[in-house]
Amino acid sequence: MTGLLSGFLLAFVGLSGGLAVGSGMVAFLVVLDIIPRLAQISRSYRSIRLYEAAVVLGAVFFTVTDFFQWKIRLFPLSASLLGLFAGCFVGMLAAALTEVINVLPILAKRIRMEEYMIWLLMAMIFGKVFGSLIDWLGLVQ
Repeated sequence: MTGLLSGFLLAFVGLSGGLAVGSGMVAFLVVLDIIPRLAQISRSYRSIRLYEAAVVLGAVFFTVTDFFQWKIRLFPLSASLLGLFAGCFVGMLAAALTEVINVLPILAKRIRMEEYMIWLLMAMIFGKVFGSLIDWLGLVQ
């Protein structure tokens, strides 16, 4: 009996956590206006439903693959292609967040580096790239 109750409790907590994280992600995307901004930049307002469907289907697909621990056998170069798409998404998300809260101009003003803004940006970009490469290549154990 306790096994059944702990199973229900585990399912309830897992579902609640998933709903909370999913709702937070949707709210985050809505607040940042990622999809409308992408349509505005690319001048493709007619495809906005496709963008929305791609985000939803991508989230559902990768949730299912993680949940069921699917293994997909692809050619070795496909990892770089998938990494490129993931990097584009994370980059757009970071750029949208920065644009919304205007964190870089405020940071540059507070640390008195307004004239060195391009160097600050480059340091952040190269730090992220090199840190990711070190992690992905397994140079640090």
